[in-house]
Amino acid sequence: MDTVIDELPLYWDGFTTTLALTLLSAVIALVVGTILGAFRVSPVPTLRWFGTVYVEIVRNTPLTLVFIFFVFVAPQLGWTPSGFFAPAVVALSVYTAAFVCEAVRSGINSVGLGQAEASRAIGLTFPQTLQLIVLPQAFRTVIPPLINIFIALTKNSSVAGGFFVAELFGVGKQLANAHPTDVIAVLLGVAACYLVITIPAGIFAGYVERKVAFAR
Repeated sequence: MDTVIDELPLYWDGFTTTLALTLLSAVIALVVGTILGAFRVSPVPTLRWFGTVYVEIVRNTPLTLVFIFFVFVAPQLGWTPSGFFAPAVVALSVYTAAFVCEAVRSGINSVGLGQAEASRAIGLTFPQTLQLIVLPQAFRTVIPPLINIFIALTKNSSVAGGFFVAELFGVGKQLANAHPTDVIAVLLGVAACYLVITIPAGIFAGYVERKVAFAR
């Protein structure tokens, strides 16, 4: 346990890096996933096809392969980031957006069809209907599953530790190698840091779910 206490500054660096990875990737994935969800229900066949292909390919691809593409392959195609943090954010965002898309699409489908028909009857276009009528209602129902997706994103960020990003998993691996006699304590410290993020998020998801159920 002394090792964990002595290495608290290193744990803190890993914690803040994991938190930054999670927050940045969550925001990007939410925006991209919402756009893709709109594509999935769009009356334009090309947009529906694009959204479907994206979700099916990305969702069924291992996250490690997505990291390999953005860390090692993308630089050969002309993208030259200054470090490994940016490719990690992009990889996590691209991967998580597919799951956000499906959550948003299910929320959109839960909104009564009559509301969309009524909005078209008063002259609203499809984008206006989606923005003003459907999405505000859809997001109420998908907030709990979205939070669960972002909890999974927090745990998925550990993959970045294998690609030269000094987040919690990378810090744990470094400390385990430096203190082989205290591996269990080191890993328990890493697990505790993840729980600091995921447990409050899970409690918040339960609270939101109860509030939405009551409102309905």
